[in-house]
Amino acid sequence: MKVLQLGKYYAPYRGGMETHLSGLCEELKGRVRLEVLVSNTEPRTVREVVHGVPVTRCAELVKVASTSLNPTLPLELSRRRYELLHMHFPHPMAVMGYLGSVRPRRHGLVITYHSDVVRQKRLLKVYGPFMQRALARADAILVGSPNYVETSEALRPHRDRCHVVPFGIDVSRFVRTPEREAAASAVRARYGGAPLLMGVGRLVYYKGFDHAIRALREVEGAHLLLVGEGPLRAELEALARACGVAGRVHFLGNLGDEELLALYFACDAFVLSSVTRAEAFALVQLEALACGLPVINTALDSGVPFVSRHEESGLTVPPGDEAALAAAMRRMLAHPEQRRAWGEAGRARVLAEFTQARMGERVLSIYREVLDARRARG
Repeated sequence: MKVLQLGKYYAPYRGGMETHLSGLCEELKGRVRLEVLVSNTEPRTVREVVHGVPVTRCAELVKVASTSLNPTLPLELSRRRYELLHMHFPHPMAVMGYLGSVRPRRHGLVITYHSDVVRQKRLLKVYGPFMQRALARADAILVGSPNYVETSEALRPHRDRCHVVPFGIDVSRFVRTPEREAAASAVRARYGGAPLLMGVGRLVYYKGFDHAIRALREVEGAHLLLVGEGPLRAELEALARACGVAGRVHFLGNLGDEELLALYFACDAFVLSSVTRAEAFALVQLEALACGLPVINTALDSGVPFVSRHEESGLTVPPGDEAALAAAMRRMLAHPEQRRAWGEAGRARVLAEFTQARMGERVLSIYREVLDARRARG
């Protein structure tokens, strides 16, 4: 089986969609003939092999509304022969490149629908009709949670071809070792043994870090460690100063894998304060839970509360409700035994439902079903 993956970017570029795509390819690379076609972050095309996976990064001419423009993408698609094309949405350039490519439509088409286009309304007016054309052509549409299938207006006409395939992570990366325990102890010592909360993600509007900072005013003595960079950093730093918590909010920037693991093992709770359904799933919840770290998340109409369930692996609060978020932080920090129980339950749920291996098996099974059905139709 020859499979072409068509995504936005690829490792080492970091983001939720990119983490999913590289993890999926790790699972599939020994079982199908695999190739990846994505955008570069520079105006040149690069062909390379990443961990055994052939990757072509198409030259990025310019970026408009967070969307890469890759003039060579339709040509790259037209040149290739594959039995199955797996596209990752939202990705306007991929849709236009696919619809504009010149080749017979004899292949199977699978689309992973990561999230709706939430904020970029003008882009959606242009992109939406073309996205619907591609979704209508798909043999199968993969969605990370049942919640998203039920609530996405874009998916409503295509629900009969939607399959829930929860995203997964390589749990072997999140094992406690003496070295990681020592690193975690060093983190706790750095902050004087204070209660530690953490969040991970780009510093952008929908992550709701502003609400977490304001909530921290009502959580005496706790520190909030924020991992990630983004356009709102200066604004969030100013907010922390205005709220009088600048000494307890720490902007750590982008961290390496081991540095991040040290935080997961050092902190008392993970805070996902996202406020819109642009946060469709939040793989970082899986990473925290895999480390036994309980999660405070928000009751979005997306996959977020599906991943970490209220009173099972942590607490869920209304999005944007700073009083409720502060109360959840206080409750989490006041009850270490409950924290430990939630963390253990969360890790067990990840091992049962959200492993990379399980995700790979589910996707491969759908590939086979799609190709078998096409062969049966002749």
